[in-house]
This record gives sequence, structure tokens and C-alpha cells, in this order.
Amino acid sequence: MNSSVVISGVGLWTPANSISNEELVSSYNAWAEHFNHENHAAIEAGELDAKPLSTAAFIEKASGIKSRYAYSKEGILDIHRMRPLLEVRDDEQVSHQAEMAISAAKKALIAANKTAADIDMVIVSCAYTQRSYPAIAIEVQAALGIEGFGFDMLVACSAATFGLERAVDAIKCGTSKGVLVISPELTSPQVNYMDRDSHFIFGDVATAVVVESSESCQSAHAFDVVSTKCVTAYSNNIRSNFGYTSRTTDQDPYAADMLFHQNGRKVFKEVCPMAADHIETHLHSNGIQVAELKRWWLHQANINMNLLISKRLLGRDATLEEAPIVLDEYANTASAGSIIAFAKHHEDLAAGDIGVICSFGAGYSIGSLILRKR
Repeated sequence: MNSSVVISGVGLWTPANSISNEELVSSYNAWAEHFNHENHAAIEAGELDAKPLSTAAFIEKASGIKSRYAYSKEGILDIHRMRPLLEVRDDEQVSHQAEMAISAAKKALIAANKTAADIDMVIVSCAYTQRSYPAIAIEVQAALGIEGFGFDMLVACSAATFGLERAVDAIKCGTSKGVLVISPELTSPQVNYMDRDSHFIFGDVATAVVVESSESCQSAHAFDVVSTKCVTAYSNNIRSNFGYTSRTTDQDPYAADMLFHQNGRKVFKEVCPMAADHIETHLHSNGIQVAELKRWWLHQANINMNLLISKRLLGRDATLEEAPIVLDEYANTASAGSIIAFAKHHEDLAAGDIGVICSFGAGYSIGSLILRKR
């Protein structure tokens, strides 16, 4: 029997701290009212715009999000700070993002029935890394005692699927015996908690996936990787501009255009048909009809996007069994969203069942993997 590339284990690490819509709105509204009061004269003179208030119902209707997790809740709800407070760690301590990654990686190794000796490649693939170098992946590799190499990848909300394609290619060509693809999504530092239209979008989480050959697989819930497909098309509609050169331009690091910002209406209008066409084309190129799919593990950015994409493909509304939703609890977790959906909703599938992991986001970037349960 010919060997194939398989996903043999997945790990999900969830922070202890959760923030509900009600908590977030209470904090934001208190800040907005304080801002409007302090700047009353300028607002009256037309020099500043008053900050609009929000409601939990508005957030849920706009996104489907009800809560989100935070690596550090401290500071986010403080109207005099409006950003998370992370402890300073010296160079000899494990970094915050590596800590998240290590926690998820250990869970994935257990799920795959593997040890560090079975892995020789570590990819940390996510929307943000907390420093340029040394790579978070190499720090994680050292902490786990893995011999081999590691590197970081940044592909915004498609980072996990792009990282998985790199892992699949490495197994196929024999340059690796086992790969850990880890997405420690520490997104909260890049959220503008003073913006009504975006302060609720993101949450923190970490996921990890083990990729290996079927010949070495010892997992009871493994999936053959039938095919992978990635595409990018440049767009400015989703941006995060803060970087190491920001200090040279003397820009305000807390300015709205330095943090995450997007043209939500354009993103919705442009990305939904792109993602649907991408999935359909990917399936058909492998001789698979949309109706054959048992599970859709879609990117978890906005429930309305997921509903539209699945309806465009199926010609009807997808059931929660077909296209599970986790963003109500986790919010948008950047590249980790589709992997969270996979982690929570894959063990019930039967041998031969087909599913697709698909992510889409800034870039624009879209990545997909067609999987078949072993």
C-alpha cells in the first residue's frame, strides 16, 4: 500500500480568561462617554467626531461573536488603558507566544501518539509574531527538545493552512519525517479597543497540528491529505501597519491605522465569492463534488461570511454539523479559527468521509486542504 501524507494529531490551547460582549461593551461605552465628555467643545465645533456607543446585540448581529478569550485580560477593560497588559520577560524566559505554542504542541503530540523524537520540523505560522528574531519556532523547538529546524511564517488569517501546505510538501519530498504546524494567535495586542467597529473581532488561542507519513502514523483519528491549494491576491482592505520601522517615522503607535483595520463591506463582498470559487475549484480538480463533503472546517471570522459561502456552494443553508461554528465562543482567532473547528469536530467522522479546511483573510490569502478520514 502506497504511503500518503496524514494529519495525525491536533492540539487546542485555550486561555483561561474570557471576555463577554457585555463586558467589552460596558468598557467601550464608558471610554466613549468619557472621550465625548472630555472633548465636548471640539465635538460641538465640528473638530472631532463623537464616539458612537455600542451594544452586545449589535456585535452578535454583525459577527455572530458572543465572547472571546484573552491571553491577558488585565488592561483590556480599563478605560484608562484599553489594551492588554503583558508582563515583561527577560531574554532567558520563555516568551509569551512561545508559551502558548508549546502548550498547543504538547496536546497535538499526545493526540498523534508522538514524542519530540518523531518531529524534525517546526513551523510557527500565524498572523503576528511578537518579535522578528530569533524565530518563535526555534524557541519552541528548543523547549520541546526537537532536533531539526524551525521557522516562522506570516500569512495573516491563512497562515495555518499555508503552513500545513509547507508541511505536506516536506513529508512528500522526504525532507522531514514529522512536522508540527503551530498557530499561537496572540491577536489582542493589535486590537484597537477604542474602535466600535473592530474592538470585538479578535480573540487569543493556540492550535497545533502534526503532519507525517501514513507509514509512521499511530493515531486513531488520522486524515489523509488528499490535496492542498493556496492563492494570494493583493488587497489593502485588511491591514495592520505597526512594525519595526514605525519608530523611525514618529507615528503614534496607537493610531487607528497602525493597528488592525479593515473595510468590512468590501472584504465581505470580495472575499466570499473568492473563497467559494476557490473551494469549488479545488474540489473539482480532485474529482470531488461539493455534495460529497461531510464537513466544512471554515475560517471563523464572521458567521455571515460562513453562511454565505456555504450557501453559495450547497445551494442551501449548511447545518451546524456540516459547517460547525466556533467563533461565537472564540471570536476571530486569525489563522487558528478553521483549526479550532477541526479540533472540536473531527472525531465523529467515519472512515472515507471527506472534509475541507479552508481559511481566507488579509492579503487576500486563501488556503484549503481536502482531507479524507482514514
